[in-house]
Amino acid sequence: MSRPDDLVRGVEAALFAAEEPLTAEQLSAHLGGADVREALGELEAHYRERGVRLVERGKRWQFQTAPDLAHLLRREKEQVRRLSRAATEVLAIVAYHEPVSRAEIEAIRGVQTSSGTLDVLMEAGWVRAAGRREVPGRPVIYATTPEFLGHFGLSSRKDLPGIDELKAAGLLDPVDEAYEALHSPAETDNAVELEEGPEGPGDELDEALLENRGESA
Repeated sequence: MSRPDDLVRGVEAALFAAEEPLTAEQLSAHLGGADVREALGELEAHYRERGVRLVERGKRWQFQTAPDLAHLLRREKEQVRRLSRAATEVLAIVAYHEPVSRAEIEAIRGVQTSSGTLDVLMEAGWVRAAGRREVPGRPVIYATTPEFLGHFGLSSRKDLPGIDELKAAGLLDPVDEAYEALHSPAETDNAVELEEGPEGPGDELDEALLENRGESA
C-alpha cells in the first residue's frame, strides 16, 4: 500500500466484503498490521450523508442503510416477531445490570424465569453466557452481545435510555431496590418480591428498550 488513500480503499473493500461487522484489530490483521483508525474516521465522514453509512456498534464496524431511507427498503410483507413481556423484562435486566445470574434475574423480577425465556434471547443472539460467578454453586452469568447493540442501533450500553430518566418516570425504583437488597448482606437470606400491577415496569421498559434506532444494511 504505497499511497495514503490505498489504506482507506483497502479498509472500505474489507468492510464491504465482510460477512459480519469487523473490529479495528480484525481490519488491521487483514491489511498487514496497518493502523486503520484514521482510515475508519475518514470513511465514516465520507459516508455520513450518503445512502449507506459506516457505523461502529460495540467496537465493530459495518455499513448500514441511512435511517431516513429505511422506508424505501422495507418489504411489502413484514413478519414481526415480538418478544413476550417476560423476555422483554429479562432482556432489560441483563442490559442494565449485566453480568447477572438467573437467580438474580428472578429476584429482581419477583417471579421464576423459565429457561425457555433465556433460550429465546440467546437464540436471537442478544444474550450470551458470560462465565460463572465465583460463589457457591458457581451459577452461570449472562450479558448482552454486540448483535444486541447492532440490532437496537446502540454504539454501547451507555446509549440505553438513561437511568435517571426511567427513575423520574417511576420505572426503575422497584428494580433498583430489589437489586440492592439482593446484594445487601442484611438481605442475603430474604426473598425479594415485586408487586406487579396490570401495567408493571416491563411495559415501559419494552417501549424504551425495543425502539430500534436504525435499519441494518
